[in-house]
Amino acid sequence: MTNYVYIATSLDGFIATSNGGLDWLYEFPNPEQSDFGYGEFMSSIDAIVMGRNTFQKVLTFDKWSYDKPVFILSNTLTQLPENIIDKAEIVSGNIQKLVNQLNQRGYNNLYVDGGSVIQSFLQKDLIDEMIITRVPILLGNGFSLFGKLDQHLKFRHQKTEIYNNTQVKSYYIRER
Repeated sequence: MTNYVYIATSLDGFIATSNGGLDWLYEFPNPEQSDFGYGEFMSSIDAIVMGRNTFQKVLTFDKWSYDKPVFILSNTLTQLPENIIDKAEIVSGNIQKLVNQLNQRGYNNLYVDGGSVIQSFLQKDLIDEMIITRVPILLGNGFSLFGKLDQHLKFRHQKTEIYNNTQVKSYYIRER
C-alpha cells in the first residue's frame, strides 16, 4: 500500500488563494502543452481520496477528468451529482480505517488530494510519497499545503525535475 500526494504549491507553500482560486497555476507558459508528468502519475494509482472542498472545486471544471474511482472524504455531503454517481463515492470516518477498507477493496495506491485531507493523512503518518511542484509565484496568503503536526515526519528526496524553466517538481519518500 502506498499513499501519494501529488500537488503544486506557490513558492510560499500555498495550494490555493484564500478564496480557493487556482488561476495562478496557469499564469506560466506551457508551449508544449505538457501535463508535467500527471498522466504518468495517474496511471500508477488505483483510486483518489479527496476532500469535500477539492471535490466542490473539481465540479466547477468543464468536465470530470478522473478515470479512477474517487472517494470524497466528507462528514457533510450526503449525495453526489447524478453525472458522477458511478464515478465517485462519499466516505467518512476514521482515516486509518478508511485506508484499510480501501486496501481490502483492492485500492493499494491512493492519490490523496486536498489541503485538509493531506494534512489529516500527514497527522496520522499515512503519506508514503510526495510529489510537489513549486510554481514561481508568491501568493502571500491562501490555503497552506502543510499544517500542524504532533511529530516530525522525515522524507528523503528522490529526484527533482524542472519544467519550462519555471516549475520545479520534487519527489520525496517517507523514511520510516
